[in-house]
Amino acid sequence: MGSIHADLSKKDITVLITGFAPFKEEYPKNPSWEIVRSLPDYLPPIRAKTTSIPPKPLLPPVRLLIHPEPIHVSYETVSSLVPTLHSTHNPTFTIHVGMAGPRAFYCIERRGHRDGYKMQDVDGHFLAPEEEFSEELPNELETEFDVEDVLRRWKDHSPKYTDLRISEDAGHFLCDFIYFSSLSLLWKGGKERKCLFLHVPSDTSEGAVERGRELLLQLVRGIVESEVEKEWKKEDQ
Repeated sequence: MGSIHADLSKKDITVLITGFAPFKEEYPKNPSWEIVRSLPDYLPPIRAKTTSIPPKPLLPPVRLLIHPEPIHVSYETVSSLVPTLHSTHNPTFTIHVGMAGPRAFYCIERRGHRDGYKMQDVDGHFLAPEEEFSEELPNELETEFDVEDVLRRWKDHSPKYTDLRISEDAGHFLCDFIYFSSLSLLWKGGKERKCLFLHVPSDTSEGAVERGRELLLQLVRGIVESEVEKEWKKEDQ
């Protein structure tokens, strides 16, 4: 497998990003999609500021591949869509975004789960036997991003006092399901699991969406910085 740094010398980094459609009557808009749909085509240059992290080499261009529609909150949709997303785009990295509920913090999920999907989706359907994950898969799969390093960089690039966290439980619903779907697809294909899930608060006000957009962009920046520096260190050894 070629290094990310070697690949970057030939082409842009591509980050596939998805958001979900509404799934509860009390939430007629899903903030994940409102945030994702507002993203630019490329990661903007970093703003000048004092950071606690030493200066890094300039990042390569980072293209943001936005799935053009909010993903229907159903097991059937996710099961059929995820393989197509990866085979069509073959992204360098993938970020799935979903809503966590009425809370103020943002969190990145460390792992996805194979089992435990007991809730009905928006169509009133439970997970069908043919949609269940194979028992040959591990019970849990973790992202292969260095989430502690990503969190540190994410915080450094974000407004002070923003509540950003690492979560250990993606919730055993469609957020968890799409995350494990991507992780397991990469695992089965012998690829690095360079995929992450971001949970955002339920607020869909203009200010909240703008804040979420900026935080998602800085999360992308933190991921790319972390991965590029990791490859630089390997080459220096």
